[in-house]
Amino acid sequence: MRSTSADSPIPDRDLTNRARIRDAAVLVFGERGFSTGVRAVAAAAGVSPGLVNHHFGSKEGLRAECDAHVLEVFRIVKTESLTRPSAAGLLHQLAEVEEYAPLLAYLIRSWQAGGPLARSMFEHLVANTERYLAEGVAAGTLRPSRDPAARARYLSMQNLGGTLLFLQMRGETDDPVDWPRALRELTDEIMLPALELFTEGLFLDRTYLDTVLEHREQSTDSETSSKTA
Repeated sequence: MRSTSADSPIPDRDLTNRARIRDAAVLVFGERGFSTGVRAVAAAAGVSPGLVNHHFGSKEGLRAECDAHVLEVFRIVKTESLTRPSAAGLLHQLAEVEEYAPLLAYLIRSWQAGGPLARSMFEHLVANTERYLAEGVAAGTLRPSRDPAARARYLSMQNLGGTLLFLQMRGETDDPVDWPRALRELTDEIMLPALELFTEGLFLDRTYLDTVLEHREQSTDSETSSKTA
């Protein structure tokens, strides 16, 4: 990941050992998966394994900090693009999309690995999504939702599931994965239909939405009546 310029939302890469180790870990875990040991991370960062443990305590501690860093970078990028949309900003992101490949690789490896850390990371992703969607609503660039939490979870599931399916269908789940190429191809394939759907919608008829809303209202009234009976 390159250093920040005036037009880049990715935080500056500082020169502290802790930041160097974290950045190296994001790259190594993204490329090789989470079975990779601390020694490989230390070698990539140019430090000793002891220094990794000194800063993070354990591999789990290192991964937790990497999780937080990756999620925060994506939150910053999404917030910027959704609260201050511009043609120049979109074109810049499209031109530089490969820059985010190490972060995407890290996210995918995390969910492929599964387990409590993956589940926790997903819940944090959903929370971040709800947060930047709310900021977009407040900025007047996004429509409000009847259920903001449900919308955030749906979008997170769709984005993650779609990316995993894309990689699986193209045989991109085996090592080594060309993450920059995969991200570029995914972006080229989904950008137009996604923007069309999000901007213009799909259904011209409200039947399905109104039916579900009415059904939920009836179900809520029924549950309320049974509790008060």
